[in-house]
Amino acid sequence: MYILGLTGSIGMGKTTAAATFRQYGVAVYDADASVHQLMGPKGKALGPVQKAFPDIVKNDHIDRKALGSVVYNDKKALARLEAILHPLAQDIQLGFLRQCAKSRKKLVVLDIPLLFENKIDKSFDAVAVVTAPHYMQRTRVLQRPGMTLERFTRIVEHQWPDLEKRKHADFIIQTGLGRHHSLLCIRNIINITQNRRGRCWPVQRVNNA
Repeated sequence: MYILGLTGSIGMGKTTAAATFRQYGVAVYDADASVHQLMGPKGKALGPVQKAFPDIVKNDHIDRKALGSVVYNDKKALARLEAILHPLAQDIQLGFLRQCAKSRKKLVVLDIPLLFENKIDKSFDAVAVVTAPHYMQRTRVLQRPGMTLERFTRIVEHQWPDLEKRKHADFIIQTGLGRHHSLLCIRNIINITQNRRGRCWPVQRVNNA
């Protein structure tokens, strides 16, 4: 089973790229969706998060905006949150991989936003980076509800520069050249990778981010 990591900075079109892989029949793991599940009303992270950050949990509901404002300005708080979420999310991810292996999938995609930032790129058979021009990235993100230029800038500062991600990528998916170009690029990646022999499963665990 060949494991392809999919990543890209905010506003680059990674979510759309992941959806395209799914449309082509490739199984895709969504790290963000796993975290949302864990932090939901019945999620396994609710209790530990409430214990670590009691002020941001009310009526069994995590105020994600309040939590974000805390961890973005406090590295120790961020480390505490990651220590809670990462092991739980990794269990979900491993369950996904086991199910894919059981189903004899030739190729799987792990959609992980902070793949390079958390230094786990060597845990994949290859990494695809989704990219777009900065002006397009900025325009896309600022159109999101509740987004401000200050918040956008803060988020970008916590991520690797797009240029560095592209330097370390095995594949690059350009989303600023039109949907047709992106579709052809993703189709080409699938054609190249789906018949390659993977080296990362089941020898080593692939971490979450």
